[in-house]
Amino acid sequence: MKLAALLFTLCVTNVAAFRICSFNIQSFGEAKSAKPEVMTVIVKVVSRCDVMLLMEIKDGTDRVINSLMAKLNSQTEMEDDFNLIISQRLGRKTYKEQYAFIYRKHLVSVKDVYQYHDHQVGDIDAFSREPFVVWFKTYKNDFVIIPQHTTPEAAIREIDELYDVYLDVKQKWKVENFIFMGDFNADCSYVPKKYWKNIRLRTNQEFIWLIDDNVDTTVKSSTDCAYDRIVLHGKRLVNSVVPGSATVFDFMNAYGLTEAQALEISDHFPVEFRLTHMRKQKPAMAAR
Repeated sequence: MKLAALLFTLCVTNVAAFRICSFNIQSFGEAKSAKPEVMTVIVKVVSRCDVMLLMEIKDGTDRVINSLMAKLNSQTEMEDDFNLIISQRLGRKTYKEQYAFIYRKHLVSVKDVYQYHDHQVGDIDAFSREPFVVWFKTYKNDFVIIPQHTTPEAAIREIDELYDVYLDVKQKWKVENFIFMGDFNADCSYVPKKYWKNIRLRTNQEFIWLIDDNVDTTVKSSTDCAYDRIVLHGKRLVNSVVPGSATVFDFMNAYGLTEAQALEISDHFPVEFRLTHMRKQKPAMAAR
C-alpha cells in the first residue's frame, strides 16, 4: 500500500511547464489553408502550446480556423483536446481581422470574455483592432490575456492605450494577473527608442517585458526587429514564469525550412513563455 500511495502522490503532484504563445500567422485565409505543406507546419507550431494566440485571421466564414482545429484534434491522443475561442471580425473599414485563442481544454478553461471598445471622445478611436480580452483559469493559475495587433503607423499610440485597457479590465473583473501579447510592431521605424518614454505600459515599472528590444521576431534575414512582445503584470504571475523560457520559436530552423518556405507560413516567428503549472492527471492504479 505504501507503493500505491507513493505512485498516486507522484501522479497528482507532477509539476510541468505551461506554455503560452503568440503568433501573427500573416493573412491566414483560404489561400494559405489550401497548401498542405503550410498547414502541416502550422499544426506543429500551434500544437506545441497550451494556449496559443493567433492574429491576422482573415477568413470571414470561420472555415479556415475550423479546418485548423479539426487537423489539431485529429493528431492528439485525447479526443477534442484543443478548444477555440475567436473574436468577431475587427477593423475600421473593409479590412478586417480576427483574434483567436486555441487552448488545451483539459488544462485551461475560459472564465469570461470581453470585447474591448474604445472610450474616446470624438471620431478617432485608439485601436484599429480592439483587444479581444479573455480570462483564463487553470488548475493553478488565473490570468487575463489582452491581445493586440497594432497598426504599424499607430503602434506607439496603440501600445500606450493598452494601459487604459488594463485599467478598464481591472475594474470590470477585479483581477491582478495580466498578460499582454501580440504583434505590437514595437521596434525599428514604428517605435524608435526615443518614443518609449511616451508609452505607459513601458514606463510603469509594474509591467514586466519578457521579450527584449534586441530580439528578432521576424523571419526575413533582411530584417531584425522585435515586433512581437509579451508583457506581464501581477506578482503571482511573474513569479510563476519559468526562468529563461521567454523566447522566439524559430520554426524555420526547428523544421529545416528554407527562408522561402518559412515565409509561406508567416513573416513572423511566434513568441512564447512558460509558467509553472500543476497538471491534473489520473491517479496510478493501486498495487495489488
